[in-house]
Amino acid sequence: MKVLSAQELHNLAMNVVGEKLTEMGYEFQAINSQLKKHPQFVLYKEGEPTIFVLVKATSNLQHPNEYDVLWMETFKEHAIKNDAKVWFAGVGIANAESVDNPVFKDQPYYLAFEDFVEIL
Repeated sequence: MKVLSAQELHNLAMNVVGEKLTEMGYEFQAINSQLKKHPQFVLYKEGEPTIFVLVKATSNLQHPNEYDVLWMETFKEHAIKNDAKVWFAGVGIANAESVDNPVFKDQPYYLAFEDFVEIL
């Protein structure tokens, strides 16, 4: 069994978030799925400001929306300069048999994604 890499877990989280954004009627101006490159999504919707969405895959199923507050302050400055809103999407992903085990390719897993946290 192959353990999913950090990039593969990130891509899985991106897919979950991308599907939700599509359901919400947003158009993607830009998508960046490279790990640790932000924002992951730049959104457009007629009559609304630009939205930067930051996606983070985490093994924390109980609190997937926890983020680095200090780092977020820096990113908020970037968003303000671009007249953009900032949304955070924490996606918890864990092995279905035991959260202590890694997530394996083609094996069941739990997914925890509640909603977006509006940061700015």
